[in-house]
Amino acid sequence: METDEADQRDVAGAIRSLSTVDLARLRALARLRARRLPGIDWSDILHEAIVRALDGTRLWPPGVPVLVFLAGCMRSIEHDLRRRQARERAWQETDAADGEGPDPERAVAAAQALGAIVALFSGDATVLRIIEGLGQGRAAAEIRARHGLSQTDYDSARKRLRRALLRLDSEGGPR
Repeated sequence: METDEADQRDVAGAIRSLSTVDLARLRALARLRARRLPGIDWSDILHEAIVRALDGTRLWPPGVPVLVFLAGCMRSIEHDLRRRQARERAWQETDAADGEGPDPERAVAAAQALGAIVALFSGDATVLRIIEGLGQGRAAAEIRARHGLSQTDYDSARKRLRRALLRLDSEGGPR
């Protein structure tokens, strides 16, 4: 679902017109949401909510204050991330209980998923470098140093990666 251009302008205008107090409330809500999500920064939750509102992924219902709408977007993002983290933990626990690696079917599915992710970012060398570094167990500082990335470049690429993966997951993943 996409909003028409007028709706996107309305959302953008409403976000721009948020007061300092409203922005502080959104930051506080994002911090609360992020507390239950290890490894997720509050700013990523807030920024993802704004992106979803602006790109039409989440539609702004008429009559709902923009603050309430964005808070609902953040709640939805938290729910999606918690569900994904729980699913990943369950897979890890299953693999550990089996005393062996993933079964061949899951290994093939994982390889296909990785292939889809790499194809998704075929034009973004920075994201591909980060994926490679993370796959090799490198820390963020090591990845930045190895590839000459600034903190801003690294953070921006991670956000592009996270957003694309969230969209891919919400669409049912690679087929």
